[in-house]
Amino acid sequence: MTSSFPDISISTDRLVLRPFEEADIPALTDMMNDDLVTAWTDVPHPFTESHARDWVTRRAPLRRSCGSGIVLAVSEFLTGRLVGSVELRNTDWRTAATEVRYVVAQWARGEGYAAETLLAVSGWLFGHQGFARLELRTAAGNTAAQQVAQKIGCISEGVLRNAGTTRVRTDDRGAGDPEATGEWTDARTDLIVWSLLPEDVDETGEEPPAVVERTPAEPRGSLG
Repeated sequence: MTSSFPDISISTDRLVLRPFEEADIPALTDMMNDDLVTAWTDVPHPFTESHARDWVTRRAPLRRSCGSGIVLAVSEFLTGRLVGSVELRNTDWRTAATEVRYVVAQWARGEGYAAETLLAVSGWLFGHQGFARLELRTAAGNTAAQQVAQKIGCISEGVLRNAGTTRVRTDDRGAGDPEATGEWTDARTDLIVWSLLPEDVDETGEEPPAVVERTPAEPRGSLG
């Protein structure tokens, strides 16, 4: 039997992680058209309102219902403003392991929201779902993402050579160059593999997040 995560919201001191809503579509469209998001992720470019609507109404809910993961919007607790997105993917229910990806809006960077989001997700995943491993993969040139991984206690396990793609401008010296103005094109990159285990989170001394389950999880089983 295929398993799935429960329909949840997770709260921290500053953030609420919750399912996407149609009201998020304009902010999601803006967030995904930022140059750094284009450079370091595989989202469509340009990211249109139609892409955002399809993500919010179909693809994100399907991720949870089919058992492969879960997608959550990240918003500020006080303002409700969309801070970013976090998703679990490639979930293996037999080994209790999954992979995490995230995006932080341009206006919200530098506030520690990425680390706070990942610690909230990992605290819920390990403490409430009984998972044993969370994996994060970062492009070799994405030093900001590597710093976030180190900040939350991830351990670098190695490099997958030439295993991913980034986007660069045609006149770019590297992904995300703010001075570049040419067309976007794909470029191969190595991926650094990071892992986070329950004992790694315990060492940070973080308080467990507050979790509200909207619907219960399905029984655990194989994704096959």
